[in-house]
Amino acid sequence: MADAATYRELGEAAWAWTLGQVHHDEDGPWLAERVVDGEPKPAGARDCFYDGIAGLAPVLAELRLARPLTRAETALADGIAERLAAQAGTRVEPSLYDGLAGDVTALRLLAPGREGVALERLARLRTPAGWPTTMRADSREPSTDVVMGSAGIVHAAVWVGGDRAEEIMTTGGEALLAVAEPTDAGLDWRMWPGYRSSSPNFSHGTAGVAAALAVAGRALDRADFVEAARRGADHLLAVADLSGGGFVVPHTSPPSQREVEPVTYNWCHGPAGTSQLFPALALAGVEEVGGHPVGELRHRCLHSVLTCGLPARLRPGFWDNDGRCCGTAGVGDILLDAAQDSTGPAPYLDGARTMADALADRAIRDGTGAYWRFVEHRQDPPLLPPGTGWMQGSAGIAAFLLRLARVEEEGLTAAVVDRPDQWWAVPAARRVTGSRVTGS
Repeated sequence: MADAATYRELGEAAWAWTLGQVHHDEDGPWLAERVVDGEPKPAGARDCFYDGIAGLAPVLAELRLARPLTRAETALADGIAERLAAQAGTRVEPSLYDGLAGDVTALRLLAPGREGVALERLARLRTPAGWPTTMRADSREPSTDVVMGSAGIVHAAVWVGGDRAEEIMTTGGEALLAVAEPTDAGLDWRMWPGYRSSSPNFSHGTAGVAAALAVAGRALDRADFVEAARRGADHLLAVADLSGGGFVVPHTSPPSQREVEPVTYNWCHGPAGTSQLFPALALAGVEEVGGHPVGELRHRCLHSVLTCGLPARLRPGFWDNDGRCCGTAGVGDILLDAAQDSTGPAPYLDGARTMADALADRAIRDGTGAYWRFVEHRQDPPLLPPGTGWMQGSAGIAAFLLRLARVEEEGLTAAVVDRPDQWWAVPAARRVTGSRVTGS
């Protein structure tokens, strides 16, 4: 295994390469989503948290915990905040990863106090059914999930607090209750009512929705929200494979709806992300699900992650992504959350190191820094162009490597730059939101 200096150097190299893909025009900074044959390709949504400039905010917040920002980094942080604050008053996309809830997150991290304009806009756009989205090709009807829908917006409102947060949490939680689908064991949520399949894990389905209801229920003292979250976990337990001490839920149900492996292990569609539901339930006062302590279920999820074979690319389609959403960096960050939340010996820190070592092995160096190329085995050629953003590129990978370097240097009590969809997974004393992150 490498050491803190190695992880920090690679994280800084990934950040340097990312900075090289930041461009400026009369409207402020923009980030190329990917680089194809040396040419920058802009993101579909310029300002978004997923792969736009808002996604650089948590990296800058992470850097501030390790060293003073350079003049160029400070100017970039200011430019992002100016751009997002100026746009928020007229934005129509509400979501966490593509819209206003992502603006709330980035502004809180970069310019605490300026997130109010985006929160106010979210409050004004709400409807009893949630928030209409621009991200669906077939309809503008509200979605439910963490990435595009009400669950992600609720997560952001709970995390940031402040004026208008309570009504946003209430509207979003009640909208989620209204579209819950009863099952034999509990409750299930699709990406939106009538969607052809269920994606029961964290990013697009029941685990992420239930986590939002749990933390909002605790914040609002809404027992009905917490009960719905528990029933969501009941459903997941009923469809999970618990063999070998693990906890694995199918990627999609019915599986024939998606041309993917029936089980994946990442943040978005696997037990890495789904593990985050159980500390959210614990925060809300739920002690067990189906006779299993919620802490045990979290550990079962992570046991499955650590024993499935990743980050080795065992076969085409098994582990072809090293990013935060679908791959190695996201798993590593969740393992760090668990390591920093653990009260006893656990293999999670070693697991995070294993993820970082794989990233070191797969890094591609050029004269400006380091980047990664993921694989899509169903296309020819399978090697994808390098990505830059928070969820599918070098920015998100850099933040994980830099965080791990700090943990190696400072120990498991090191500060955590928390975010809307994971803050409850680490102790309160270790969380550092934008209001408490200071730069030089």
